[in-house]
Amino acid sequence: MAEVVVGRIVRPHGLRGELIVEVRTDDPEARFQPGVVYATKNGPLKALTVRWHQGRPMVGFDGVPGRTEAELLRGVLLSVDVDEDDLGDDEFRDDDLEGLAVVEADGTAIGTVARIEHGAGHETLVVRRQGTHPARIPFVAEMVTEIDFEAEVITVDLPPGLLEL
Repeated sequence: MAEVVVGRIVRPHGLRGELIVEVRTDDPEARFQPGVVYATKNGPLKALTVRWHQGRPMVGFDGVPGRTEAELLRGVLLSVDVDEDDLGDDEFRDDDLEGLAVVEADGTAIGTVARIEHGAGHETLVVRRQGTHPARIPFVAEMVTEIDFEAEVITVDLPPGLLEL
């Protein structure tokens, strides 16, 4: 089993303690259900209610009756235990990728994966580079050509100009 971050609490919504969650999983409908218990830095949080608004889950948690209590949870990461055997060949945990070197096919170094951003269409590698702004590389098969965990390297084939964005 491995603990995997599936969301980050963004902010309260309304007065009844509901919280808007930024999704960090490829299967949000399964991960955000009433009854799911999430591990957090503050201890476990149990989802009592889940409803969807503008593509994001709004979750009501046990022990969070109002906005005052909800405000204290801003920015908290929500994690669940996942059986590593359940990950497909093309599925990776964020912490498996963070810290890996990113290089172009010719070996030119780009930087190091700082974090993964989860969007509606695909994930994005945020790559820390020296002396310039971070690169944002879509984590799609057309651009990420190889991931070598032993060498700790991700090889990419980028369209011209992507690193200048």
